[in-house]
Amino acid sequence: MTKIVKLKTGNKFEDHGSYSRLVAVENFIFVSNTAGRNPDTKEIPEEITEQTLQVFANIERALASVGSSLGDVVASRVFIQDPADTHAVMTTVGEKFRGIDPASTVTCPPLGSTVYRVEIEVTAYRGAAKADVETIRLTP
Repeated sequence: MTKIVKLKTGNKFEDHGSYSRLVAVENFIFVSNTAGRNPDTKEIPEEITEQTLQVFANIERALASVGSSLGDVVASRVFIQDPADTHAVMTTVGEKFRGIDPASTVTCPPLGSTVYRVEIEVTAYRGAAKADVETIRLTP
């Protein structure tokens, strides 16, 4: 029988919007669009790089709760409120995903509040970090 694990972090928006921070269906792991609110202090860093690092800390915490890590991420979706922040956000994303290289979408839509300057959603596959990887390059 398929086992589904749903992670609730205590964030008020999860209950209000009837969603889970993370849903794991066997080895597939789906992490909801995640903002940079520190779960302990409830504060959101104003500086874009610090906010992006907090987003990753929140995602890593969620993945760890089901025995996974960033190394298992196979796809990411990055939502940046202000296109002017794209370079700074993607520099941090590039550092965090260096060597993991998930499929990625980056877009600049309005987010739920102007305090959220970046949000990231990921899909992971438990065990992907230990898998044999073949990289195919179409250009030199």
